[in-house]
Amino acid sequence: MKFAVFGAGGVGGYLGARLADAGHEVHLLARGDHLEALRADGLRLESVAGETTVELPATDDPSEIGPCDYVLFCVKAYDTRDAAGDLEPLLGEETAVVSFQNGVDNERWLAEAIGDEFVVGGVAYIFSTIGEPGVVEHTGGPARFVYGELDGRRTERIEALDDALSESEGVDAVLADDVRVELWRKFAFICAQAGMTAATRLPVGEIRDTNASWAMYRRLLEEVCSVARAEGVDLPDGLVDEWLEFAQELDPEMYSSLQYDLTRGKPMELDALHGSVVRHAADCDVDAPMNEAVHAILRPWADRNRKGD
Repeated sequence: MKFAVFGAGGVGGYLGARLADAGHEVHLLARGDHLEALRADGLRLESVAGETTVELPATDDPSEIGPCDYVLFCVKAYDTRDAAGDLEPLLGEETAVVSFQNGVDNERWLAEAIGDEFVVGGVAYIFSTIGEPGVVEHTGGPARFVYGELDGRRTERIEALDDALSESEGVDAVLADDVRVELWRKFAFICAQAGMTAATRLPVGEIRDTNASWAMYRRLLEEVCSVARAEGVDLPDGLVDEWLEFAQELDPEMYSSLQYDLTRGKPMELDALHGSVVRHAADCDVDAPMNEAVHAILRPWADRNRKGD
């Protein structure tokens, strides 16, 4: 099958390399120094699940690729709307655009740009990033990718995607019964982890060891779960405790990508995380004061980083 990876960074680059090794036609969309390195030397994946180097066509122009069976959409959430406007050359009648991004609004934004019929929801559980141009470093996490049609149907295209990912080495592939549940499940965790590590500038180990910080971590989880349930998302009852138990096992020095971007002057996904919680909470008349506080604390830094000041 023919894949385009729109945003060949930590998530997209990992999937692109694994699918290429499994024999699929893979095209990478990237930009800047990363694109130049991909063109010159190929994509090198340094992974705890096995290393590989693949020579793949790479471009910044979707029209050079043409219609695909699947587009793995892996850009940062703040680039979703702009990038969605570049998808048209990649779309055929049955193309699936699979969002493997942080947040619960990306699928809606994509659908507004290209139509509901093209959009598939997805969730990525993996710790990977661009180590240097042309190199994706996968340092941990289950490398689990969960996906599904937004209406829950088992279509031919989603089953074919499931087959392709399941047969790819180093990929734990899961076809979801209800991908909305999976989107909000992860969203709850990343809002807690990202919010606390960015707002306090502390690693998760120090947050766990401080009663007040750990209570705030729990509260962020609880608020997101309350908002999801108010919107009709059937999250499991024990999800908060499940994520707290998971967080107890994390490397004590772990932060989050939001904290990383904040401290390095990079654009932040704050609006797609806590900004989104605040908006959804207002729409369904649910209180989310802890997420509001995190959003207010981090908003000036996000504005600064976006402007490049």
